[in-house]
Amino acid sequence: MASSRLATRAARPVLSKTLFSTFAAPKSFGAAAIAIATRRYNSSKTSSSSSSSSSSSSSGPKTPPPEPKSSSSLGLIIATAAVAGGAYWAYSSYSAPSSEERLAAFAEHATKDDYQQVYNAIAKRIQDVDDEPDEGSFAPALVRLAWHASGTWDRTSHTGGSGFGTMRFEKESTTGANAGLDRAKIFLEPISKQFPWISHGDLFTLGGVTAIQELGGPTIKWRGGRIDGAEDKIPPDGRLPDASKGADHIRSLFENRMGFTEGETVALIGAHALGRCHTKYSGYDGPWTFSPTYFTNDFFKLLEDEKWHVRKWDGPKQYQDDKTKSLMMLPADYSLVQDKEFKKWVHRYATDNDFFFQEFARAFSTLLELGVNFKPNTPYFEFTRLDDQ
Repeated sequence: MASSRLATRAARPVLSKTLFSTFAAPKSFGAAAIAIATRRYNSSKTSSSSSSSSSSSSSGPKTPPPEPKSSSSLGLIIATAAVAGGAYWAYSSYSAPSSEERLAAFAEHATKDDYQQVYNAIAKRIQDVDDEPDEGSFAPALVRLAWHASGTWDRTSHTGGSGFGTMRFEKESTTGANAGLDRAKIFLEPISKQFPWISHGDLFTLGGVTAIQELGGPTIKWRGGRIDGAEDKIPPDGRLPDASKGADHIRSLFENRMGFTEGETVALIGAHALGRCHTKYSGYDGPWTFSPTYFTNDFFKLLEDEKWHVRKWDGPKQYQDDKTKSLMMLPADYSLVQDKEFKKWVHRYATDNDFFFQEFARAFSTLLELGVNFKPNTPYFEFTRLDDQ
């Protein structure tokens, strides 16, 4: 019986739209009912008068005409119609939650298992779909998407970050620093359709976590709670790191604007262990390491151990390794060994992969949460890699 009542209640909005679709608005039902009642009353009154006239003109004893209906009868009819209209208005004003509201409610109570399913879907898609021929995997692009969606945070103005998922808007994703990220967004579209309850901010950041873990990186704590905000939440352009700049620029962005320590700053730049630069997107060219689809501390080893020179070519200034001439470093990367304080951290990470993994996991988790207004007691999750399931 309870399930029957629930089914009836759930069907009401559809039923009301079908039965009363001829009325412009719920309130018009009462007006229509009153009009119909009034017409019926007037019709009966006219009919009664006609009948009375006919009787008086015929032969035979005259019969007094019937007493006219009192005005209270009309009032009763009108009152009844008004009550009916009001009842309908109250009934039809009930509206079922919108699909967006239902999805948001689900996301608010999503469990680790729910998010693990999203993780698994992303991981399987990473295995099945190759990126551009020289990349070999979409995973590095997903890390970059998560990084750029979060790295716009400004702790002074409290704007930017991944909290409102604004990277989904072309106005942000097509800026110079984000060139090429459209392919990562397109890669995630089937996942978004498969799990429509997850917000874009959560999807973009979880994609980065998945990519790092599936490419051999550390386990990263993550929690959901980002929402799809309006376009006016897009942060100003120019907040992402400029690859052509040096140590002062890096400190200004990472330490002053986002609030990271020197150690965290250097660890986060270690994400350059993955992927490569494409001339058509950034102007730069080449991979940072010999294994761009495997997350290690090789970026720091190569930066510290190899000899580097400025590459002679038609593109922007970048460094090239002396030995193979197949690797590259950006000016911002190379500044890490030119700066005395940053260089200490490069050495620590180059000589201790476990320590690098520990520091990177903590800093990357923090990066993904910049600008996110989590609800109290939002739990952290750690996800199981596909190979471990």
